Amino acid sequence: MIDPRLQTLRMLREHGTVTAAAAALHLTPSTVSQQLRQLAHDLDVVLLEQVGRRVQLTAAAHTLLRHADDLFARAELARADVAAHRDDLAGVLRISAMPTAMVALVAPAAARLRAEHPRLALEINEDESRHCFDLLLSGETDIGVVIPAADGPSPADPRFEQHPLADEPQDLLVPVGHRLADCASVELAAAAAEDWIGAPERVAHCQLQLSACAAAGFTPRVVHRGMDWIGISALVTRGFGVSLIPRLAYLPAEHDVVRVRLHGPSAPSRRHVAFVRRGSSTHPSIAAGLAAVRAICRERTDITAVVI
Repeated sequence: MIDPRLQTLRMLREHGTVTAAAAALHLTPSTVSQQLRQLAHDLDVVLLEQVGRRVQLTAAAHTLLRHADDLFARAELARADVAAHRDDLAGVLRISAMPTAMVALVAPAAARLRAEHPRLALEINEDESRHCFDLLLSGETDIGVVIPAADGPSPADPRFEQHPLADEPQDLLVPVGHRLADCASVELAAAAAEDWIGAPERVAHCQLQLSACAAAGFTPRVVHRGMDWIGISALVTRGFGVSLIPRLAYLPAEHDVVRVRLHGPSAPSRRHVAFVRRGSSTHPSIAAGLAAVRAICRERTDITAVVI
């Protein structure tokens, strides 16, 4: 419905280099460069300028991109309006989610959708939040359930719509027998003197842990680092330190750990948000997917669903 070269220009804006944009689009860098040269020729404007070894978007390119974002949103709305004429839900719905949301929210929502709409094919993808935006822009996913980060899209971003789902508290994870293990809840500052286990690969969680500890008046002494909750829990089990853990995170039953709830002004929480391409939320299958995930959020008692 839209000149694909506009999508190439959008991905160059997103990634900053021809090579990175090509990788996101599953194209070769030479193909990306050729498309952008042809687009500039057809419009009779300069879209890119060389700055050192990199290319930079010109003012004309930014003007074109503003129109491109509007065009893509209108195209999504057109698809949604046309799909509303179908008798039932059919086609393919693709949902991406970060691991914790996949286990606790998206998998049960997808199972419910499959049972209620057997003609709707589902494709589920687990990925980190920061990758879901590329998948949405490239059309490889329709709904991305993410934890927004400070460097992520703002609510005013013309490419996406944001649908808040739920607020998920963070717990303090300590080993069985720890001095705080029997507490019903504590303030985060109670763990200021502990060794901590960090998760630098989980960027949003790392930022949340650091900011929460700063709000509680201390900088955590991060001695060990893990990549997933199971590895972090294994280290806590064996007394290597404490950590923050999302309320929805799955932990093996054999791990000897205790989730201690946190209270007070520095008690951390993170928000789950569903992102879709702007204009697509009224598409029947996408609307059904959003509704199913919201329903799971409302049914859980360990998180607070955001009422829309």
